[in-house]
Amino acid sequence: MRVNTVKQRWAAGEVAYGGWLSFANTFTAEVMANQGFDWLCIDMQHGVVDYPAAVAMLQVIGGTPTIPFVRVPWNEPGIIGKVLDAGAMGVIVPMVNSPEEARAAVGACRYYPAGYRSYGPTRAAYYAGADYFAGANHEIACIPMIETRQALERLDEILAVPGIDAVYVGPADLSITLGLPPRMDNEGPFEEARLRIAGACRERGIVAGIHANAALAAKHAAAGYQMITVSGDVGALATQAAADLRQARGAGPASGRPVYG
Repeated sequence: MRVNTVKQRWAAGEVAYGGWLSFANTFTAEVMANQGFDWLCIDMQHGVVDYPAAVAMLQVIGGTPTIPFVRVPWNEPGIIGKVLDAGAMGVIVPMVNSPEEARAAVGACRYYPAGYRSYGPTRAAYYAGADYFAGANHEIACIPMIETRQALERLDEILAVPGIDAVYVGPADLSITLGLPPRMDNEGPFEEARLRIAGACRERGIVAGIHANAALAAKHAAAGYQMITVSGDVGALATQAAADLRQARGAGPASGRPVYG
């Protein structure tokens, strides 16, 4: 079974830096996969990626050392099982607001007796190894998202669910439910929540992850986050294209931060 090097980094107390893929394109996925990210996430929730495109993207990422994750559209066992069978080494599950929903996500990621995932690793057995069944429950990362006030209120119960490897903070949705603008970073109740989530994960031995950008990476790492998104295909393209155009027109480089995810 292929080793999930991201989980190895987490176990060693290291930060795993990742990139976000919203384009349904194998070449952009290949370019991103060759930049040295620890992991890349194919976004099937808000990106423009359907299942056939996700499979093709998993294939090109699979030829590099980068670990492929997928954010599924919803906490639904059918799509979770299909992206795992296609070779995803971890699943980010949106809008997990209760321990019951967390248990459903874990169950969909694990074979019996740890869960109820159906056996049929059609591509995964080729990508991850013929002994996939023996190692999948250990190597696959189950990553529920904490991104609402409701989830925050039940955070301790969610983190108590066995089988969660990490949680992933969605700053925009969390900010909205806390009465703030949908941003990657906010003060007040968002900052309190950001620190509280990191501390609660540390106490439970669960990895804290967050959607971010390069400018916020050091701040999140200092708080204890070990899974940090630092770039994405949409934001990188838009920011660099705008910077090139501004420079060509003599206005200097663009100063805006990428917005993606």
